[in-house]
Amino acid sequence: MRKNIRNTAAAAACVVMLFACRKNVSTEQTLTPSDEALSKIYALGFSNKNVTMDEEGNYLVEGDISLSEADLNAAPETRFLRVGSAEQYRTYNLVTRLPRVITVSISKLPGSYTAALDEAIGRYNAENLQITFKRVNSKGNIAIVKAGGNYLASSGFPTSGGDPYNQVKVNSGAIGSQPQSTVASILAHEIGHCIGFRHTDYMDRSYSCGGQAVNEGASTVGAVFIPGTNPDPDPNSFMLSCIGSGDNRPFNANDKIALAYLY
Repeated sequence: MRKNIRNTAAAAACVVMLFACRKNVSTEQTLTPSDEALSKIYALGFSNKNVTMDEEGNYLVEGDISLSEADLNAAPETRFLRVGSAEQYRTYNLVTRLPRVITVSISKLPGSYTAALDEAIGRYNAENLQITFKRVNSKGNIAIVKAGGNYLASSGFPTSGGDPYNQVKVNSGAIGSQPQSTVASILAHEIGHCIGFRHTDYMDRSYSCGGQAVNEGASTVGAVFIPGTNPDPDPNSFMLSCIGSGDNRPFNANDKIALAYLY
């Protein structure tokens, strides 16, 4: 998820365009992906524009998706999809062995983030899905951990074995003093990736982020349209790539249809 803050003064806008599921911090050294790595990312079906690297050497694509070196060296699936412009999408892999309780832990983050996580969990559990989220003190199936580096937050997609992605990295210094509802929306978005949701506007990130249109690509993790959701642009989905400062993104009607269809 990317977060943009728009001001009327152009100079101010350059200063306060803060948030993405990665964030550049000029005071820290940034690792640069090699041309070979960018070629592999492109071959996997992801956009290789604006790719950064985290402190562990993983590649951050689509704003907040973490790809390891092993992911880049995996043989891509030859699956291509014809998709619309702005709809709800899922990955090929989903969480299986349902019904199921997914535990979520949080560590080394300000206390306000625990409250925001509880709000995010409450949003999911209110939908009466076959997956239920439960916060635990440690060693959750999904661990929310403090991140350094030069990005806002990152997560990944479910494993081929049907487990959720096991970690969400959050840079609380980059997020700053955003209200609880905004932090809850960011966490719900990242958890959404962990259980198989791609960006609603993955076919054109400029829809929510502005700037140049970027197609994130189908990639080997898939981008499968969810039946029953609205094929028209959806300006309020919790899985849009970008979110504004202070914005709250609870699940809208399309989001709820998508959640119910999958889980």
